[in-house]
Amino acid sequence: QVDPRVTMKFSGPLESQRLSLLLEMAISREAQMWKARVPKIQPNQDVAISPRQRDEVIQWLAKLKYQFHLYPETLALAISLLDRFLAAVKARPKYLNCIAISCFFLAAKTIEEDERIPVLKVLARDSFCGCSPAEIRRMEKIILDKLNWDLHMATPLDFLHIFHAVAVSSRPQLPALLPTPSPSQHVAALTKQLLHCMACFQLLQFKGSMLALAIVSLELEKLLLHWLALIIELLQKAQMDSSQLIHCRELVAHHLSTLQPSLLPNSVYVYSPLQQTLVTCNRGAFHRQPSSVPGPGFSKDNGQPEAPVTGTAALYPHLPAPGSGCKPGSAKRKVEEMEVDDFYDGIKRLYNEDLAPEAVALENMGSVCGADVSRQEGSVSPCPPLQPVSVM
Repeated sequence: QVDPRVTMKFSGPLESQRLSLLLEMAISREAQMWKARVPKIQPNQDVAISPRQRDEVIQWLAKLKYQFHLYPETLALAISLLDRFLAAVKARPKYLNCIAISCFFLAAKTIEEDERIPVLKVLARDSFCGCSPAEIRRMEKIILDKLNWDLHMATPLDFLHIFHAVAVSSRPQLPALLPTPSPSQHVAALTKQLLHCMACFQLLQFKGSMLALAIVSLELEKLLLHWLALIIELLQKAQMDSSQLIHCRELVAHHLSTLQPSLLPNSVYVYSPLQQTLVTCNRGAFHRQPSSVPGPGFSKDNGQPEAPVTGTAALYPHLPAPGSGCKPGSAKRKVEEMEVDDFYDGIKRLYNEDLAPEAVALENMGSVCGADVSRQEGSVSPCPPLQPVSVM
């Protein structure tokens, strides 16, 4: 409940008063805890944590958030705790994994319900952080001591929720202009943009409230004709500098342009239904190769991020390298491939019973073309170029 003596100084309906009070409390909380931190590129990577290492460990935490099905608020608080700790302590890169997973665990215990909090032993094992549960507990104690046992802070995601709620409540026509059916889905899309920006070290020079308002202003510019008047109102309520907002908007717009890169006009999508792929090597024996390697992308020896697999190596991780000694498939291999193709053709016919014969024939022709391409390396596919399909 909101104290009536406090809300009397705010004008407007009760909902507007409550949002104004929440914004004022968040701004006050941010002013007490926020400290400008701009990571500097050190010549010696073993002495201080570089900006690239900081961004990569946050991307790893984002993957853990999806892996353990946690709230976005948990990830936002974990990033804020990590930045607060790195601003107060000069840590070495070899401790970065342990610091990050400890902040992640502290944020989960602060935000999540008890039944959703990961077990520490499971978290240490499945995250591939290279730390034992005892090491994570010791790091938790160090983080809590440096942060004065105060983990309740205003994150950029908190400001995003407040600014979006103020915009929707003050502009009744805005919900009808949103690109999503509901305002909550629109907030979820903006949350994805915000978490993407929080993994950019260049935006650490701005407060979380400034970063959230920049994202909201860029979105309102696309939807409202008189968006600038609303942004000015939010600037006045948050007591921000307009020149800093303009600079932050430019950097955010540039960084968000990399969130969804444009696809090629004839992108080819490869479907791999099996978790493991059979490859014929040397004497015709079949060796199993995993389709992906779990883990945060950090080596356990020195804590340095490993190079991500991109390009052709990421698309075809099961193909042997040229000159590796693999021989062409034998007659037994061809018979097994034919049996597998017949098996999947039967499944396709089973799920396409209600389709027209022409559609079934067209889909079967596409599967045959895909099989020919996978078997004949360097040949030109007779299939028509595929167009990218958007997945909701």
